[in-house]
Amino acid sequence: MGKRREGREAAVQYLYQIDLSGETPVNAEQFWMLRSGPGKAPVAPKTRIFAEQLALGVRKHLEEIDGYIKKYTANYELDRLAVVDRNILRVAIYELLHSPDVAPVIIINEAIEVAKKFGTDKSGGFVNGILDRIKEEVGRPAREALSPGNS
Repeated sequence: MGKRREGREAAVQYLYQIDLSGETPVNAEQFWMLRSGPGKAPVAPKTRIFAEQLALGVRKHLEEIDGYIKKYTANYELDRLAVVDRNILRVAIYELLHSPDVAPVIIINEAIEVAKKFGTDKSGGFVNGILDRIKEEVGRPAREALSPGNS
């Protein structure tokens, strides 16, 4: 698994933990200790930094991000969405809006893969449908980053 995918997964897990515990912020050191756990390799520093940047970015722009989710899930209350799906969407929407160095198609594909891993059988399609509509509204070229960088 790529380091950025691992970072996206960790960001989703961190945000999930915040949603369930109601703590803001969750103790980051405790989160990383639990995630690394006995018998698991420690998380690479670059992966940890990336995950924390994503999670902090989502928290900083939560109202804006949740506005997009509410707009494109008109038949659902935000708190009725599966917690995993909601946080996968949050991370991906944050990246679509605030990570011009990553092409939208990569952001969406990564979100779909994370949804397949952590969500239900229908999570990948649900996440894809919402993010495709947001990508169109944001108006970024699907396969191009707006500035140099890594995906």
